[in-house]
Amino acid sequence: MQKKYSEIKRVLKIEIDNKSDDGFAMLTHFLQNHESKTKINFEAPAKEYLLQIHEKLQISHEADFQYYLPIKWDIPFPPISKPKFTFIDLFAGIGGIRLAYQNLGGKCVFTSEWNNPAKKTYEANFGEVPFGDITKISEKEIPDHDLLLAGFPCQPFSIAGVSKKNALGKAHGFLDETQGTLFFDIARIIDHKRPKAFMLENVKNLVSHDKKNTFKVISNALTELGYTIYFKVLDSKHFVPQHRERIIIVGFNNEVFKGSERFEFPKLPDPTRTVNEIIDPAPESKYTLTDNLWLYLQNYAQKHKEKGNGFGFGLVDLNGITRTISARYYKDGSEALIPQPGNRHHDGRGGAAIGPHAADGTGVQRARRHRPGTG
Repeated sequence: MQKKYSEIKRVLKIEIDNKSDDGFAMLTHFLQNHESKTKINFEAPAKEYLLQIHEKLQISHEADFQYYLPIKWDIPFPPISKPKFTFIDLFAGIGGIRLAYQNLGGKCVFTSEWNNPAKKTYEANFGEVPFGDITKISEKEIPDHDLLLAGFPCQPFSIAGVSKKNALGKAHGFLDETQGTLFFDIARIIDHKRPKAFMLENVKNLVSHDKKNTFKVISNALTELGYTIYFKVLDSKHFVPQHRERIIIVGFNNEVFKGSERFEFPKLPDPTRTVNEIIDPAPESKYTLTDNLWLYLQNYAQKHKEKGNGFGFGLVDLNGITRTISARYYKDGSEALIPQPGNRHHDGRGGAAIGPHAADGTGVQRARRHRPGTG
């Protein structure tokens, strides 16, 4: 008899907080892969962790996985039962890249994300807790896979990130020890696991950063690992009502394809989606901005305009798309404000929010990015 994942989660108290270690990651990765050869990577430590949970929670029945298997995955995006290929999901965020490849018939066999709120959302979506800090995970512990996927941190290379670090006198790019060098964690995993192919994602400024030296280092490193690479800057506006340019880097293992791969980036459809399609028509009042905040935003924008800077809010065309929505909107003032004629301002960070009346009686919705991971 199948047991629902939601019930297993309740009984074993699978929760994610700042005190969580990789125990739940090991446990859920085993549950997702118990029918494949990948289970060997997780089985022994998962059994040990299950025993610890049983002892801690004083669960009466034996700590045996046979009690919990098979599982009915009552989650939004259950795992593929008969996969066409396998992949790993690094710097996973809330699982946007995973979802795309899972929809194509892929089976995720390993995932890593250090941000706890993102990990909670990821688990709720996929029934799997990501492992934590990739810098502390040996490449030898990662299962074999066909594809490596990674939206590695972009702050060291983004225009806004570089500007802020310069202003604070901090290093950026590969000199940023906490984020810029995370590319080399991808490189060491590729070098050891030799996937057939990979897809990496980052901000478009990666191409031009440090007079193009940063991208030269990255492309040379991938080429020296034995991969033929293709790259292109793509804009999300072709699919969603947000202007957001990102570089996609695709690589093919020369030992597998021997240079005979046929790859080209697809021609993207014309943008058709509008902001009107996605905003909440009746946002909750708790998201209302104060009059003081609305005045602050206007003064902030004016101050930077007088200095010749581009910081500040921007009004969105309801029948068009937004500017790039920043995860740091409340810190650097890059607001995406959406007019609401006859109403107040509305903020759409995975939900809704309203702000104060504009001078002409209209309002604005501030849109923000939910996912705190891939830059």
